[in-house]
Amino acid sequence: MSKVLAAAVEHEAGFELTGMFGHGDDPLPLIARCEALIDFTTPKNSVALAALAAQARIVHVIGTTGFSVDDEAKIRSAARHAVIVKSGNMSLGVNLLAALVKQAAKALPGFDLRIFEMHHKHKVDTPSGTALLLGAASERNDVEYASLRAGSVVGEHQVILAGPSERLVLSHSAEDRHIFAVGALAAAKWGQGKKPGLYAMADVLGLS
Repeated sequence: MSKVLAAAVEHEAGFELTGMFGHGDDPLPLIARCEALIDFTTPKNSVALAALAAQARIVHVIGTTGFSVDDEAKIRSAARHAVIVKSGNMSLGVNLLAALVKQAAKALPGFDLRIFEMHHKHKVDTPSGTALLLGAASERNDVEYASLRAGSVVGEHQVILAGPSERLVLSHSAEDRHIFAVGALAAAKWGQGKKPGLYAMADVLGLS
């Protein structure tokens, strides 16, 4: 994602790449010079970066998934002093899908809701952050998930609502990681000038 983000910044008006850092690097010098931090790392790193973003009072866009309950609490704490936009998926299309899932689940309360997701074989968390995002959007407690890891699949998600004699399938296919960079940059731009708080991509899209 770092290479994809760097390439996206070059073609996006209003952005300048201040720098990049990886495992073992000190992020403070860069954070002190930037207005937004885009983070697709690990839960441990994202929690630490959220605290630094809070100190610097900058926008922190988090595309990392797999957080524990304790991690989530620390990020909410950091959001008291920083604008944090956090999502299980930065794709604009996926977040619109989440809004549709919410509407469909509400309209069809008697239908079974199942979510299938498929990703590349190196993805660690299961179910995916996107699947959990879609499940949360349904506002139901009886969601069941099915996951598959194979090959180099960027991301496939299907939300299935099955009722008597009919079935509704809402789906999204990610064909290139560039879509996550586009969404992350949109979030970074949207967050400028906002009050500190924990936001989602639904806020960025005006869907909240």
